[in-house]
Amino acid sequence: MSKFPSQKQIVDATLNGIVKAAKNFLVWTNDRLFLSHGPYKIISIHIAQEITAIKGAPEIFLDATISDILRCSLPDRTAYTSYMESKKITQDIFSITLDERFEHQNNEDSISKVIMSVRNGVRNPKLEYSNDIEVICKMLDCKTSLEYGVFSFYSDLSTNARKKLDKRIPELIKSFDVVVKKFPALKSNFVSSDIQKVEESGEWLAGCYIIESK
Repeated sequence: MSKFPSQKQIVDATLNGIVKAAKNFLVWTNDRLFLSHGPYKIISIHIAQEITAIKGAPEIFLDATISDILRCSLPDRTAYTSYMESKKITQDIFSITLDERFEHQNNEDSISKVIMSVRNGVRNPKLEYSNDIEVICKMLDCKTSLEYGVFSFYSDLSTNARKKLDKRIPELIKSFDVVVKKFPALKSNFVSSDIQKVEESGEWLAGCYIIESK
């Protein structure tokens, strides 16, 4: 079993992946469109590629279901159904799941360590984003092998936006903090790239909102 990369390594790789996705998409579209015009899967794939470059990279799964993640993280692998019922978690997927890397004995012995929601075009607080944060909290609010969860996103605005990113992002993070505070055992922090300004076009950044146990 290899040593799992540090949280900083994973977060740095995630931000680098989003930045590369933004720059690549701009090149693909002949410098006409920001990444928010593309599918979020572009971001997930770029993040996965950056994490893969880490020494001792974890196993990476795209669009793993909540039930599969819980099956691979709860002490009792058969308890995922009752756990979902008790926490009122409905079946869904996480954009990226990172598992421990080791030689498997069967198809049921994976160990999930990190869950990540990936969103594109995140500019303002929305219920769907708060719901993502709440599900991450519910997944972590118990004794599991999961170490932390990440809400990762790309955000951009045009030059004529009434309120710029440096004003919008704090409002977004505040809305996430409201959700996390409902879970006393959890804490959060936010890490982002610098705001990138594109002359006569707009501005963008890459962000990671990280949730973990206190």
